[in-house]
Amino acid sequence: MDRAAGKNPPLLSKSRFIAGLQCPLRLWYQCYAPQLASDIRPAQQAIFDTGREVGHLATGRYPGGTLIEEDHLHHAEAVRSTTAAMGQSDTPAIYEAAFGFEGIRVRVDVLERSLSGRWNLVEVKSATAVRDVHLWDVAVQLHVLSGSGLSIDRAGLLHINTAYVHPGQAPVLAELFHFDDLTPLVFARQEDTHAQLGRLRQVLSEGQPPAIQPSRHCKHPHLCEFWDHCTDKMPEFWVLQLSGISQSRLDELSRLEISDIRDIPAGFPLTEIQDRIRTCVQTQTEYRSPNLARELGLLQHPIHFIDFETVGPAVPRYPGTRPYQSLPFQFSDHILRRDGSVDHREYLCREDKDPRTEFTRALLDALTADGSVVIYTTYEKKILRALANDLPEMREALHAAVDRTVDLHAMIKKHYYHPQFRGSFSLKSVLPALLPQMDYQDLAIQEGSQASVEYLRMIGPQTPAAEKEKIERDLLAYCGQDTLAMVRIREALLGS
Repeated sequence: MDRAAGKNPPLLSKSRFIAGLQCPLRLWYQCYAPQLASDIRPAQQAIFDTGREVGHLATGRYPGGTLIEEDHLHHAEAVRSTTAAMGQSDTPAIYEAAFGFEGIRVRVDVLERSLSGRWNLVEVKSATAVRDVHLWDVAVQLHVLSGSGLSIDRAGLLHINTAYVHPGQAPVLAELFHFDDLTPLVFARQEDTHAQLGRLRQVLSEGQPPAIQPSRHCKHPHLCEFWDHCTDKMPEFWVLQLSGISQSRLDELSRLEISDIRDIPAGFPLTEIQDRIRTCVQTQTEYRSPNLARELGLLQHPIHFIDFETVGPAVPRYPGTRPYQSLPFQFSDHILRRDGSVDHREYLCREDKDPRTEFTRALLDALTADGSVVIYTTYEKKILRALANDLPEMREALHAAVDRTVDLHAMIKKHYYHPQFRGSFSLKSVLPALLPQMDYQDLAIQEGSQASVEYLRMIGPQTPAAEKEKIERDLLAYCGQDTLAMVRIREALLGS
């Protein structure tokens, strides 16, 4: 794959710089082969939407400022508007200020005029704490602003404060946001930032994409949009499917030129579960612990298979809630009775209100006081404990429900493996391996993050009534599929 001959290397931006730090190949593809990217998933779009919402809200921390309205396609005009706004001495802040220096363009979320007449650089994130990627984000902006002749007093990150509690009225922005002053840290990175920019420019000057194999870096700090393309030709049983494998072990396998689990020699150092995966793949047989049937047999009837759907908005919607607090709005409970019959109870909050109290009452009524409560991973247990903390009048009953929980995910991970799991013990991986006739492909909603997005649409005032009804049906179908899947997985593991 060659880049177009005779063209100058493309300009860098803040986002391209961050992409290049994660993987130079990601940057190369963004610039020369963007058509190879996967479509944006609903969960990713929700993250982008949250970022825009938080960014817009954050400008209220710096009132009276000027918004630079030109988009990234009109950078030169945006720079001129920024220069004009900076020349207005009564302008306290500039939102989306535009700058360019040595082939890199940036938009500064908030450029605040300091008391000294210099400037403060404020990067806004919907995150809850400073991460290393944020330091690079601010550092490259500082590089461009300093190169453009600005004197910077402070540079830092404005992010969500998780200790904030919705006061029952309009958000108190001074409390919702927390500013971390990163000035000494990002000034200390200026030499490295300059070097990294040079390295990335060199990557973009090459006629061929850099030879980089997909690995753990593809998902950190963000899932790369070219993941599907880069992994398309990986072996069916790729070594990255070894659950929990470390980068050092992957490097060792790479030195041995091994990318397929089927080629890993006996005696290669692996954890117990990784070695189990290797054996199952190489023999194309399942692993079944002799204790599996016994543990499944310990479940007490009526057996409740439960699943929750939750929503956790960055900006709290309801009084007494916190940023990103997981609020359960839906549950499904498939109930397996001793005679083999299966009943179903479910709940879905259909209004824009704090769902916790109504959800909990409906759940406790469905669970009654008898039987095992089967969950898949510990997420539901975490939610039950949080509800017990928030709803003291139901605390005792919720703690009793927690004591009845049994984690089917942990049981399978300990006692069973099938080659078609491909290293994953998620419900979406286990179900098709054991029950190919059951899948999520025909469902409009196919993952929990999508359910959260659709729920917010359902309760939104702008959504037409017919669309609300469709979303309601889709949510009920998805959550019910999860718990019915757990019932059928138990049957399959018992061989019935």
